Amino acid sequence: MRRARPSDAAALTRIAHASKRHWRYPEEWIALWREALTVTPWVVERAPVYCAEEGGAVVGFYALSGRAPAMELEHCWVLPARIGRGIGARLLEHAAATGRAARASTLSIASDPFAVGFYRRMGARPAGTVPSTPRGRTLPLLLLRV
Repeated sequence: MRRARPSDAAALTRIAHASKRHWRYPEEWIALWREALTVTPWVVERAPVYCAEEGGAVVGFYALSGRAPAMELEHCWVLPARIGRGIGARLLEHAAATGRAARASTLSIASDPFAVGFYRRMGARPAGTVPSTPRGRTLPLLLLRV
């Protein structure tokens, strides 16, 4: 695990898009989410953004936002070919440790519906829903004590 660099932004964006497409969402929805799935050098410079690497290549990442006591998990993505190999768990454990170091007590997670089971297995608990895109869609809101 390493801190992301601004030069990683394009690779992180590609991972986010590839991971979202893994769930076979319509391309019209992917287009609506383009901005939300884009990681800019500015974000990498200003937020806690960490990468998981294998063989020198970035295979997943997470980003946090906010301040204690409650921070938000903005991104947590793994390359589709690496899903199910423990990378997501390592990323989330590192995110929790990063939150603790920042004196947060919880991470809020607006979860993709396909990822809820993963977050629940990692200890996150349901806390409602939040509005999403496209209009009328909601996402499960989970809280993870850190």
